Amino acid sequence: MERLESYLKEHFDVPAKNPSEEAQRRWRSAVGLVKNRRRRFRMVPDLDRRSQDEAQRQSIQEKIRLALVVQKAAITFIDGAKHKDYRITEDIIKAGFSINPDELASITSKHYVKALKMHGGADGISKKIRSSFDHGISSSDLDTRQNIYGVNRYVEKPSRSFWMFVWDALQDMTLIILMVCALVSAVVGLASEGWPKGMYDGLGIILSILLVVMVTAISDYRQSLQFKELDNEKKKIFIHVTRDGSRQKISIYDLAVGDIVHLSIGDQVPADGLYIHGYSLLIDESSLSGESDPVYISQDKPFILAGTKVQDGSAKMMVTAVGMRTEWGRLMSTLSEGGEDETPLQVKLNGVATIIGKIGLMFATLTFVVLMVRFLIEKGLTVGLSKWYSTDALTIVNYFATAVTIIVVAVPEGLPLAVTLSLAFAMKKLMNDKALVRHLSACETMGSAGTICTDKTGTLTTNHMVVDKIWISEVSKSVTSNSSLEDLTSAISPVTLSLLLQGIFENTSAEVVNEKDGKQTVLGTPTERAIFEFGLKLEGLDAEDRTCTKVKVEPFNSVKKKMAVLVSLQNGVYRWFTKGASEIIVQMCDMVIDGDGNSVPLSEARRKNILDTINSFASDALRTLCLAYKEVDDFNDDADSPTSGFTLISIFGIKDPLRPGVKDAVKACMSAGIIVRMVTGDNINTAKAIAKECGILTDGDVAIEGSEFRSKSPEEMRDIIPKIRVMARSLPLDKHTLVTNLRGMFREVVAVTGDGTNDAPALHEADIGLAMGIAGTEVAKESADVIVLDDNFTTIINVARWGRAVYINIQKFVQFQLTVNIVALVINFVSACITGSAPLTAVQLLWVNMIMDTLGALALATEPPNDDMMKRPPVGRGESFITKVMWRNIIGQSLYQLVVLGVLMFAGEQFLNIKGADSKSVINTLIFNSFVFCQVFNEINSREMEKINVFRGMVTNWIFIAIIAVTVVFQVVIIEFLGTFASTVPLNWQLWLLSVGLGSVSLIVGAILKCIPVTKSNEPPASQNGYAPLPSGPDDI
Repeated sequence: MERLESYLKEHFDVPAKNPSEEAQRRWRSAVGLVKNRRRRFRMVPDLDRRSQDEAQRQSIQEKIRLALVVQKAAITFIDGAKHKDYRITEDIIKAGFSINPDELASITSKHYVKALKMHGGADGISKKIRSSFDHGISSSDLDTRQNIYGVNRYVEKPSRSFWMFVWDALQDMTLIILMVCALVSAVVGLASEGWPKGMYDGLGIILSILLVVMVTAISDYRQSLQFKELDNEKKKIFIHVTRDGSRQKISIYDLAVGDIVHLSIGDQVPADGLYIHGYSLLIDESSLSGESDPVYISQDKPFILAGTKVQDGSAKMMVTAVGMRTEWGRLMSTLSEGGEDETPLQVKLNGVATIIGKIGLMFATLTFVVLMVRFLIEKGLTVGLSKWYSTDALTIVNYFATAVTIIVVAVPEGLPLAVTLSLAFAMKKLMNDKALVRHLSACETMGSAGTICTDKTGTLTTNHMVVDKIWISEVSKSVTSNSSLEDLTSAISPVTLSLLLQGIFENTSAEVVNEKDGKQTVLGTPTERAIFEFGLKLEGLDAEDRTCTKVKVEPFNSVKKKMAVLVSLQNGVYRWFTKGASEIIVQMCDMVIDGDGNSVPLSEARRKNILDTINSFASDALRTLCLAYKEVDDFNDDADSPTSGFTLISIFGIKDPLRPGVKDAVKACMSAGIIVRMVTGDNINTAKAIAKECGILTDGDVAIEGSEFRSKSPEEMRDIIPKIRVMARSLPLDKHTLVTNLRGMFREVVAVTGDGTNDAPALHEADIGLAMGIAGTEVAKESADVIVLDDNFTTIINVARWGRAVYINIQKFVQFQLTVNIVALVINFVSACITGSAPLTAVQLLWVNMIMDTLGALALATEPPNDDMMKRPPVGRGESFITKVMWRNIIGQSLYQLVVLGVLMFAGEQFLNIKGADSKSVINTLIFNSFVFCQVFNEINSREMEKINVFRGMVTNWIFIAIIAVTVVFQVVIIEFLGTFASTVPLNWQLWLLSVGLGSVSLIVGAILKCIPVTKSNEPPASQNGYAPLPSGPDDI
């Protein structure tokens, strides 16, 4: 066992995330004896093809980069023509447009400034494509627009048909050899025994092969459909556009030329377009051109390309080209998908299959040699070796077919494929439970997660925020009702109220938009929406101060933890408004507005009072934000907002209630040995209050601020990290450092959540990156392994449950299959050595192979998770996959089956008093029938590797019940009606009862085996004397 494990670690060990090419090539070269390379490696990427794709991508990116850097010179380089004559066809004129689609696309893709000016700039282009900056396009002419200018899709490789999977299944080398044997058998049989008797053996093998091929192809095809569906879900990206005069959220595939797209930080640009209006728009073009320096977009440089990402700022963009008319579309269509990286379990089970396959090949060869030696000795002693008959050829062909079929059974081709089946099933179920798994290995790895570093806002809390309290003019007030709002307006001066409202409405990323039904709604982040709606309630929409003009905007940044806006007042003075993390804004202030509405110096006493108020709000689990302003006479376009000299206006206390079910989910994590750590940008008191409420922070645990954590030395970090449960006021870099140290210092399997663009490095570094589906940016989602579609912490726990289910289900399947392997190999080999014949024929072994391979995988690898899975510690890095518990069950069941079948083989006729000419056929049929029923009951046994009660939850698992039922029914049909093809004879009811009885004893054997204590690798013996304690309740049985 230890040698097996060390061999697997040496040759078949790859990391779950970002494996090196060297590791990937190492295990591929170590795989030997593959029956069907096309099927086995269908879900494994072709590394040579991937390298070619990467080289091709870099070549195209270099061309695009040259086009962007050396615009005019590059036009000739890319298109081979300096000038093109674009005609406006009859179709374009008839549709009401006045610019050729290719010309429009080339203006943006080639940054053709001269052509843009010739058409009247963005404004002129909008008229020619019948679009409006304020109204957008009309949905009524969407089809016409897409017919002329194209749809926003690129050409993809067509899906594989069902018959391609049938063809793949037929590539199995052993099945091809068996088909040849079957044809030889049929030809020899017809020559020696005539029609139709001579056809039966060969035809039986052919029909069995066709059945195996069809069942395999159906299973593989269904898997491919599931992966296709999941792949389509991954590509679903929604964006905000102005269309029909209202703000709408649409799929990128519904985007059309002329649409007005709203871009914000973290968005992926869905199409080529022209910049209309925005603030500090910074575009990362590295994915398209390979250029790492971001590009500043403005009215002078208005070209925005599809596939690039918004690094900073926000803007409106008018779409000018979609789909295959964009450089991104052409780039994506030239590249294949590249294939999903293999998962650690797939690789490990390829190793197990290789080892067992080599053993099986040795046994098959020995079986054939022994059978041939015995045959030749018997023939030499009876008729001599000089005389040969057609029946001798038939016997040799049958021996060879039996040996090949032993290889079919012995090489567990289904082991690595069962992982894919189980993962596909789990990913489909998780999709229904609001978790989109982007990478196969994430589902598998999540089952081993020992730490979850989670955000607070929107993950542990509801993200439905309202302003609960406000501190202004040196007084703190609750603002939850209309009467309290009236009290507030009467308590503060008109000047203070005007400043407050101006700060709310000008310094915000929220906006009021018109919906399709004519209603107005507020769009923006939950925090921005809460403050904006508070402003609307305070004075109504008419109170928005339009006597100032926005000059400069600095969007919220998770590093700076603040946002700012510069407005120009009517008197020529400029005013900065800034809003953000309370401690940071207070530190920037040296003045405050007092009760009379005057700006007064921020004395130490006042500062202490303000900090006490912030802590008071935070202790009530409220998020705190401060609003401040500063007036300046002049400003520098290139300079950032000031960092001092501000006057504090107000402190907002925003309520964000805990999500229902979070407490139970955290409790479930603790019982499962998973440590939950909250990493948030919020105030430490707010974070501690929420963490205590949901059970993350308990006595003896540590809550720390990001700044303090950053200042720790590596030795201090080693001491404190195991105790940290809350990290507040953290930067994205702090999250990355925590994740790196947990993985490096403590060998933890770490899952981390993130939603912002700056979370991408931590999501990439973690074993499992979990991006938020609602609050998450496209950049974060692209770096993540799983997208939590409802942003709910409970969903994350569900991913962990399914991850554990996948791991345990594959262990069950391996235990079941290895038992069948051992018994089939030993029984045929021993029988060949002693009796000169194999009791299980080629057709019978093919049926057994289908039971233990495709059907067994379907039955055991698709078991849903149960609550018990979350009551055991996670599997650590480097732990053995085939555990001592599994070896105990495999060896015990194999010994029982070998004893039963051995007794039937060598003493069955005597014990059961079976006489007559067909007694040998009856015994062989009984052996086959008993063997199959032993596997049926062992399949039930394998549902629980440690607990005696194997029937718990079986009734609700209709897939398992259906497969057991199909196996039993088909076994009856084979025995009673297909004996001619399967070399069986009908059995009487007593022998049927005996077969089922011998099989069912496996349940009793399984229960006895589970009472034998086995020391697990990750825990000490149950007691000093080595005996396991008695079960304490029904759940432990």
